[in-house]
Amino acid sequence: MIQFEILHTSSRSRARAGRIHTAHGTIDTPTFVPVATHAALKSVDAVLSPSLTIPLQFCNTYHLMLHPGDQVVAAAGGLHTFMRRSTPIITDSGGFQVFSLAYGSVYNELKSKGVKKQDGSVLTITEEGVTFRSYRDGTTLLLTPESSIQAQKNLGADIILPLDELPPYHTDPAILHTSLERTHRWELRSLAEHQKNPRHQGIYAIIHGGIDPILRRFSAEFLAQHPFDGYAIGGSIGKDSTEMVTMLANLMPIIPTRMPIHLLGIGDIPSIAKTIPLGIDTFDSSYPSRSARHGVLFSRSGTVRIESTIHKTSFIPIDAACSCIVCIQHTRAYIHHLFKAHELSAYTLATIHNIQYMMDLMHMYRMQILNNDL
Repeated sequence: MIQFEILHTSSRSRARAGRIHTAHGTIDTPTFVPVATHAALKSVDAVLSPSLTIPLQFCNTYHLMLHPGDQVVAAAGGLHTFMRRSTPIITDSGGFQVFSLAYGSVYNELKSKGVKKQDGSVLTITEEGVTFRSYRDGTTLLLTPESSIQAQKNLGADIILPLDELPPYHTDPAILHTSLERTHRWELRSLAEHQKNPRHQGIYAIIHGGIDPILRRFSAEFLAQHPFDGYAIGGSIGKDSTEMVTMLANLMPIIPTRMPIHLLGIGDIPSIAKTIPLGIDTFDSSYPSRSARHGVLFSRSGTVRIESTIHKTSFIPIDAACSCIVCIQHTRAYIHHLFKAHELSAYTLATIHNIQYMMDLMHMYRMQILNNDL
């Protein structure tokens, strides 16, 4: 089971510095959680991963159920043994795939106003669960609250999430309310399945309700009545940063402060800066690694688009203050060359830098909180 310890709450905001204690180590918060969808950080193998300071890593249950299969991972000794990671891991339930397979990306969903795709990717969403068509071989897979938890037991993550439905931004209020109540029932079924065999794992509740402040309050108050180990904020959080911050500003005072609070799927630098003062403890996103693969690198002096010709003779680190091995050993000119030469190592080095930059950024925020500067 996990435990959460609040070390300090800023006198200037709701920002707090804390520690999440798990069977595989302690997570200092606030922190950023890189996404290792298939039990691997894209372009960074297990040999290089130890060079990064990653307190908590996110793996995707749906994809791992499809391949290699959660039972294969269990036979290997669980995710920690399988991917050679000794520190904490969080897994999702697969619920996000209900959203992405049915409506596409968040960007496309917002543009399409929630019109479902007609390619048969999702067959049905019922009280029992969700029937998917596998993107690998076309076979069908029934994902229920119980089977999702069983899969996450096989994976052996330290923090697991209940099955939830993610209705799109453009959802009729009545349908959104119906979906929320079903998600609550799924979450309680997930909790009951988890309690049959808790092992070392903690389970977070997922607060839903879209941008409706009444539904968000209802969800938070309902879930607070049950013995979850933390809270995640999921579902549609708004069409832009303004709506997200407004929703969170209304919601955060309602969530019990004794538990860790995770913001699902958000991890860009501007959003983190706006939401840490609201009391968010952890964030997950593929944004830093995806940006790296597109040649967009982070630095304290601003974004570096490494493929630009201005970096061809730039014999300086990506960020002189960065602690990553890439900035210590290489120059912008060399990374620029690797991208232009289409060398695969370009993606590896860029990803290592962006992830370590995020870790350093979160450490800075933690120090600011402890010093009451945030």
